[in-house]
Amino acid sequence: MTTSVVITGLGVAAPNGLGKEDFWEATREGRSGIGPLTRFDGSGYPAKLAGEVPGFDAKEHLPSRLLPQTDRMTRLALVATDWALADAGIKPQEAEGFEMGVVTASSSGGFEFGQNELRKLWSKGSQHVSAYQSFAWFYAVNSGQISIRNGMKGPSGVLVSDQAGGLDAVAHARRQIRKGTGMIVSGSIDASVCPWGWVAQLASGRLSTVEDPARAYLPFDPRAAGHVAGEGGAMLILEQADKARRRGARIYGEVAGYGATFDPKPGSGAEPGLRKAIELALADAGTAPGDVDVVFADAAAVPELDRAEADAINTVFGPRAVAVTAPKTMTGRLYSGAAPLDLATALLAMESGLIPPSTNTEPDPALGLDLVTGDARPARVNTALVLARGHGGFNSAVLLRTAPTG
Repeated sequence: MTTSVVITGLGVAAPNGLGKEDFWEATREGRSGIGPLTRFDGSGYPAKLAGEVPGFDAKEHLPSRLLPQTDRMTRLALVATDWALADAGIKPQEAEGFEMGVVTASSSGGFEFGQNELRKLWSKGSQHVSAYQSFAWFYAVNSGQISIRNGMKGPSGVLVSDQAGGLDAVAHARRQIRKGTGMIVSGSIDASVCPWGWVAQLASGRLSTVEDPARAYLPFDPRAAGHVAGEGGAMLILEQADKARRRGARIYGEVAGYGATFDPKPGSGAEPGLRKAIELALADAGTAPGDVDVVFADAAAVPELDRAEADAINTVFGPRAVAVTAPKTMTGRLYSGAAPLDLATALLAMESGLIPPSTNTEPDPALGLDLVTGDARPARVNTALVLARGHGGFNSAVLLRTAPTG
């Protein structure tokens, strides 16, 4: 019998809310966290908007000794992990270290760390590792800092597949739990709102240069002109369902299915891989398309990518046959942090019976989607599908459902 893996803790740091409660209140009410860049002077860049996490002061949450060793991404991840563990009712110091592991994701977050190292290299007489080495090493540091801070000696790893990485990390955490690890911290926080990171993101050609926050990020809309970048995400606590029940944990939902694919070579004429990823996730969960209550879309806001996602959803579920939402319109695309935040949002939607809206966007009727816009939609949500695509051809899908009672 396959081990059921459930999520028992959520730690959220998002542009429209610090902490699970503030984030969910803003999201269900449709309040956006997108605005003008403030973390650096963006006046000389074509993209001037971002989803920035507000009101976060690492000094209030972390020991001063950690601050010189970390950047904003790691600090946010450490604090969100603390919140997730507290939400799950887990005190790491009281548990066996080898029973706890960390599997996270990263995409562009190491840019700020690398940029700081470059500044040191430029300083007279400075002797530091190269920026490339700093960037590569940083991926391991982020996960390692969580492990060290909490005494977690179990499996550790970082998945790097851009926006899809957050789902890939959760899936790998599920594998490790099925192999016997008691608890895994997973998900991702990403943060690269810094000059070097901004230039790298602009190179994709997918950043919106619209300066009105209400019009800058409009997925599935005929006016779509790219996405707004953001920072943040969510850290999740995954456990074996039976163990979680024995300790009386609050169970948000089960990680029931997962699928991942890679797009064919550009220009080949072959179908993109998202549809197959959806089908693999449904098959893994033993769930029929008609049993899915809502799809949390990747929502690229690039016309050809929006059409491809709509085609994949319609092929599997049928035109307008399933509710679709993209609450990341309130946060921007958070790279590896986006999909874990969507997972957290889906679990909160399941708990509250509300599907949060996609704000500002007016969907093209020709796409055939039942996109939730305007106000949150009351609905019984027992099963939610979260989709993510990474730049370069990554596709991932995770199916969540209410946890079995037995």
